[in-house]
Amino acid sequence: MARRRRGWSFTSSADPAEAADALDRAASELSSRALHRLSETLAWYRDMPAERRAGVGVVVQNGISAFSAWYREPGRHRAVSAEVFGPAPENLARAISLEQVVQMARVALGAVEESLEEVVGPSAAPDVREGMLRYSREIAFAAATVYARAAEERGAWDARLEALVVDAVLRNEADDAVRSQASALRWPRRGGLAVVIGSTPPDADPEGVVDEVRRAARSAGHSALVGVPGARPVALLDSVDDEMRAATAVADALGPDPVVVGPVAATVPEAATSARDALAARRVVAAWPGAPRPVSAADLLPERALGGDEAARDILVRSVYRPLADDRGPLLETVEAY
Repeated sequence: MARRRRGWSFTSSADPAEAADALDRAASELSSRALHRLSETLAWYRDMPAERRAGVGVVVQNGISAFSAWYREPGRHRAVSAEVFGPAPENLARAISLEQVVQMARVALGAVEESLEEVVGPSAAPDVREGMLRYSREIAFAAATVYARAAEERGAWDARLEALVVDAVLRNEADDAVRSQASALRWPRRGGLAVVIGSTPPDADPEGVVDEVRRAARSAGHSALVGVPGARPVALLDSVDDEMRAATAVADALGPDPVVVGPVAATVPEAATSARDALAARRVVAAWPGAPRPVSAADLLPERALGGDEAARDILVRSVYRPLADDRGPLLETVEAY
């Protein structure tokens, strides 16, 4: 006799509640078989540290226990994600990839399916197997939801952390803690660093500008940390040996206004000097209407000095005035007269 229950047909005369009871009684044994199959089949599971392997085991046990409840009364229980992945699914997302979760579900449910006739009997096995097919779909959707949520939360956290790192560099507060924060962002930090400052295009979404700068930097072989303090996009680029070439790579993503770049720095704390010079140059770049785009902060030393930048004055004194004064010839006198 065929019976319809919660949207699908059961062709067996077996009682679903009795089958669910049998699944409950066999849950521990089914979990053991599923974990043994995982160990036999999946190398990444075998190679996991014992603590993470135990966490995966808990997920498998939860999944099997949740299936019997779901099969008994589908729709009355908590979402599959809460049942299976536990109170902190982000831990699972950090431990294994979504692809690995799918592999794990396929292998574990396959091991359970092979044992169905033994557990629930030949008459109920077809119905339970059909239920497992639907349940596996629910697991797939639940896993996708968990990983999407974890990615969103991680992305929001990374964006805040990235803004903090860029702000610390701009404020000359880039200490070891900031270096650790940059490492937490999985920023490669290869080679020299340089700070590039532009503007947000009219009516542009700041987040869109950040994404464009990152893409342009990647295309040129750089990794970028990007912030938008005061509506001015600031990019900290790595792998820089020529700051002008690096700035040119991202200039088109930085709006129509002037783009300035500071000198190459060796470390994250030293990048504060690059940021200081770039900020000073950005403030006075309008005084040079014909400035190239991008323009180096070093090419704006006179404008910066006239604008009150003590660092620019020191550089000009050291690199221009002192060599002329030390020469003891008529050149300094000529320049003064000019």
